[in-house]
Amino acid sequence: MRILVTGGCGFIGSALVRRLVKDGHDVLNLDAMTYAGDARSVADIADSETYRFRKVDIADAPAVASAFTDFRPQRVFHLAAESHVDRSIDGPGIFIRTNVTGTSVMLDTALAYWRDLDEPARAAFRFIHVSTDEVYGTLGPGDPAFTEDTPYAPNSPYAASKAGADHLARAWMETYGLPVIITNCSNNYGPFQHPEKLIPTVIRTALSGGDIPVYGTGENIRDWLYVSDHVEGLLAAAGQGVAGRKYNFGGDAERTNIDLVRTLCRLLDAKRPADRPYEDQIRFVTDRPGHDLRYAVNNQRARDELGWRPSVTLDSGLSETVDWYLAHPDWLSRDREEISRLGLGR
Repeated sequence: MRILVTGGCGFIGSALVRRLVKDGHDVLNLDAMTYAGDARSVADIADSETYRFRKVDIADAPAVASAFTDFRPQRVFHLAAESHVDRSIDGPGIFIRTNVTGTSVMLDTALAYWRDLDEPARAAFRFIHVSTDEVYGTLGPGDPAFTEDTPYAPNSPYAASKAGADHLARAWMETYGLPVIITNCSNNYGPFQHPEKLIPTVIRTALSGGDIPVYGTGENIRDWLYVSDHVEGLLAAAGQGVAGRKYNFGGDAERTNIDLVRTLCRLLDAKRPADRPYEDQIRFVTDRPGHDLRYAVNNQRARDELGWRPSVTLDSGLSETVDWYLAHPDWLSRDREEISRLGLGR
C-alpha cells in the first residue's frame, strides 16, 4: 500500500515507518524535523526504494496538499505532534499550532483528497489519528482505567491540544464522513526515544554520574507500553478497525515513577556497574505544575475487536531498552548540553 505517515522521524512515528517499509509498503514520511525529529531513527530504511521523505510542517496547507496529490496515499497515519508536557507548560502556543491547527490542515486536506477518489478507493481509505491517554485527565489510586468512553478532562496544555485534535478528528468523521479511526495510547518507551523523556533521562544522568531527577515524591503512576506493541496496535486498527471508532492501547503495566526509576537503576547496576549503586544518585525535584497522579488504560476493546494485546512485559522491555541505549551512547549524548529542566511554569 501507499501509506503517508506524519511525524515519521519522531519516536513512535519512526518505529511505525521502519515497520511499514520492512513489510513492503510504499511510505511517504512528512516531518518538520523540530527538536523531536531525528533522521537517525529511520537511517536503516532511508535508502529503500519504497521510502520517501519530505520536510513538511503539517500546518503548511499547500505543502500538505502537494504531498497528498503527488503521493496518492491509500492510508494515513497522523502522528506529528508536539508531545513533551514540560515544553507545553513553558510554551503552549506551538502545541496549539501543531496539534490543533496542524491536525485541522491534515483533516481538511485528507477530506478533499478522499472525496476525489473513486468509490472502491474511498471505501478502503483510512485516516488513523494517533493520540494519548492524557486527554482523559487523571485517575485516583482506585479508579477504573480509562476506556474509550471516558470523558475528556485534559490538565496540561499538551493534553488539551491533543484533546482538541481528537475532537476535530471525530467531527470530520461525523460531519463529513471522512473514515477516521482515533487511537489513544499510554506512555510509550523503547529505542530511539528523545533524551528529554523519563527513561532516557534516567539512563543518561545515571551513566554521567549526575543527579537522577524524580518529580515530587515519585508516586505518580503511569501505564507503560513498549513502542513495538503500540505499532502492532496501530496496524491492527488500520486493518481491522471500524471507521469512526476509538481504540485504546495500554501496556497493562502500571508503575510508580520512583519504582520505574529504581528498576532502571538496578538494571544498570547489573549491566554497567559503577562504584556505588545508581539509586544513590536519585534526587527528588520540584514537581511539575498540574502533574497528573495516575494514568491507566483499559485495552479490552482493542483485544476484542482487533485481536491485539501487548506482548512485551515491562521488565523485559526495560531490559531491552537499557541494552539498546548502552549500545548507542551517541543517542544519549546528543544535545546533552542543551538538555535542562523544563516545565516549571511561566
